[in-house]
Amino acid sequence: MTTTKHLSKHTLPEDVSQAIIEMKTQWRASIGDVPALMAQIVSELEKDIQDIEATQKAGKSAWPEVSYHDIANGGVSADTMALIKRRGCVVVREHFPSEQAKQWDRELVEYVERNDFDNQYRGPGDDFFGTLSASRPEIFPIYWSKPQMEARQSERMHHVQCFLNSFWKVESEGKQWFDPNINYIYPDRVRRRPPGTTSNGLGPHTDSGALERWLLPAYQKVFRHILSGDFHRYDPWDAAYRPDVDEYVGGTTKCSAFRTFQGWTALCDIKRDQGVLFTIPLPAAMAYLLIRPLLDDVANEALCGVSPRKVLPIDEQWHSLLLRAKALIPDLNAGDSVWWHCDLIHGVNPVENQQGWGNVMYIPAAPGCEKNRQYAKQCAEDFKAGRSPDDFPEEHYEASWQDRFQWQDLSSLGRKAFAER
Repeated sequence: MTTTKHLSKHTLPEDVSQAIIEMKTQWRASIGDVPALMAQIVSELEKDIQDIEATQKAGKSAWPEVSYHDIANGGVSADTMALIKRRGCVVVREHFPSEQAKQWDRELVEYVERNDFDNQYRGPGDDFFGTLSASRPEIFPIYWSKPQMEARQSERMHHVQCFLNSFWKVESEGKQWFDPNINYIYPDRVRRRPPGTTSNGLGPHTDSGALERWLLPAYQKVFRHILSGDFHRYDPWDAAYRPDVDEYVGGTTKCSAFRTFQGWTALCDIKRDQGVLFTIPLPAAMAYLLIRPLLDDVANEALCGVSPRKVLPIDEQWHSLLLRAKALIPDLNAGDSVWWHCDLIHGVNPVENQQGWGNVMYIPAAPGCEKNRQYAKQCAEDFKAGRSPDDFPEEHYEASWQDRFQWQDLSSLGRKAFAER
């Protein structure tokens, strides 16, 4: 591995319970009237929750939709832009031509089979995703196939990522926090879920740190207005201090990059009733999650189910208000992509005897900041060697695989994504 093995400098407190107790004491003193702040948050969220409920009751999707053509030609309407910002998620239709996506899907199968993955697979390398009782995983720990790299370095991906970055307030607190017109690589895996699958899905959660959101100084700066009791000044799209956040070292899967949006691209047609992604499309819901453990019905050393080195869980006991806004993605065609704000609650619905395939490539938006540049340069060394990226378990299946994408195959955008010119 490279010498920059762990970019994060933060280690988990020795006494997590005591750290939580001390944090709550400080936050309550800073906020003042915690119940009054929570009442403000609930009042604002309730408006959006009711709107989402009404939209879905009318048989419509709560997810905003745009076409790649409109993004590329600057034709997205002001109303649609406003709705994306309000909901924090979007479907990009025809991000890639359908046949191109289906071809990538076929090539991924050929890549895996050509390199005898079935006989090499050693089981899940992390404890984040559940796996099925089948011969193959649902999440394939491969990163450097030609389909993945072609999608990542394409102009169509770059255009969409720049569009998504543009929703963020990049200048605040006297500093420009990232360049929205630069996108660095964040290599992730692929999912291939076959017909007939029965899966419990993934419960609602948020990524990019759990305990960290309460305990790390950088996150406390991100949420500074909430901690001062001034919810109306809190802007979930303000990039201030977000690139300064690191997650605790020691987990099997973490994120060393700042992602404006998480996302994936569909490699086949996917129906909304077949165990698909859902979000709670409320970007400001993080304020509710942060303040909820400060209320009197939560033990002083507890954070509503949060535990070290796990995702931040959302459940009925503590977060029933938010779960009313659950919104499944609409039906997708191969080549469509879906995106959600980095704070957004999301999960995967369960499915029984899935009809059709459920295949996707995970590709987020990681804009131009020093944190992302450093991780991209680290990924360049992993890419050249066929190693798993540092944020993921050290499985390294592709190190000796045939037909792995090569450095000389990178386009100009591809080299820039690795912070190379």
